[in-house]
Amino acid sequence: MKQYLLTVVEPSFGEPPPPAEMEKIMTRVAENDRAAKEAGVWLFSGGLFPPASATTLRPKDGEVLVTDGPFVEGKEHVGGIMIIQCEDLDEAMEWGRRTAEATTLPIEVRPFRW
Repeated sequence: MKQYLLTVVEPSFGEPPPPAEMEKIMTRVAENDRAAKEAGVWLFSGGLFPPASATTLRPKDGEVLVTDGPFVEGKEHVGGIMIIQCEDLDEAMEWGRRTAEATTLPIEVRPFRW
């Protein structure tokens, strides 16, 4: 079985959904995680703190420079991940579709390379 990374892509600007809508989203996300676990494809999932909480390490001239914040600022950022194990890309894409519906956000599906 192959492993795939489902990346939750969040907007970097704008207001988050109101609390009542966020509660509905989180309920759907929990249901999606539960379904993935029951199907035996779920390996790991979690959310990330906002990009401002990041620390970036850059190799340069034989040293590693440490800076606060993300590598680059953009319109979107990684808000969370889910790692699944599936028979093929078609099955992973189906879980990506289900995750997009649950989160209401874009989901990038990418195979792991070993």
